[in-house]
Amino acid sequence: MNRNYQKELEEIIAKHQKNRAAPTLLLHSCCAPCSSYVLEYLSDFFRITVFYYNPNIYPDEEYYKRVEEQKQFIQKLPARYPIQFVEGDFDKERFYERTKGMEDIPEGGERCFHCYELRLREAAKLALERSMDYFTTTLSISPLKNAGRLNEIGQALEVEYGVKYLSSDFKKKNGYKRSVELSREYDMYRQDYCGCVFSMRQHQREQCSRDIGSNT
Repeated sequence: MNRNYQKELEEIIAKHQKNRAAPTLLLHSCCAPCSSYVLEYLSDFFRITVFYYNPNIYPDEEYYKRVEEQKQFIQKLPARYPIQFVEGDFDKERFYERTKGMEDIPEGGERCFHCYELRLREAAKLALERSMDYFTTTLSISPLKNAGRLNEIGQALEVEYGVKYLSSDFKKKNGYKRSVELSREYDMYRQDYCGCVFSMRQHQREQCSRDIGSNT
């Protein structure tokens, strides 16, 4: 049975609205463009701390460029409740250790699922340390990300750490489309690959194939 994660999210929001409550949320963000719609949407209902933890990003200058873009967007976005920011460790060796032997798996496969778990686990740990009511991630806004697997991982971590996972599929209700609009509106740097060296190489190969095809 397919779950409607957007409906579940709306029910949680409605419950807290009825109780006139604004729970705390630890929001793992993969990048500013993906966080744009999510923050616009959720900042009316939650007191959000954005957690930027992405040891998968390659190269180093790309990582730091994305961090700064995230900070700047948070400062610019009008929000009902102030949005806090925490940068995690750029411990890239953890990513390479976690995905060893999966280097040639196509984007969207098992390597990505291990990367999801690595980042969500750190979010769950920080949410527990800070006594947050919920944690979740912006990752599901991408059409290329598997929302079902993200939510499965998040729910398993909820059981392990005792912090509620906010199930979601932020691409619903034109969420991805809105993120593209906001990226333009705020003149954001919007990268053309997911982030890791493997996704960058795959993007380059696909781009090369398209260029060759267009010239034949």
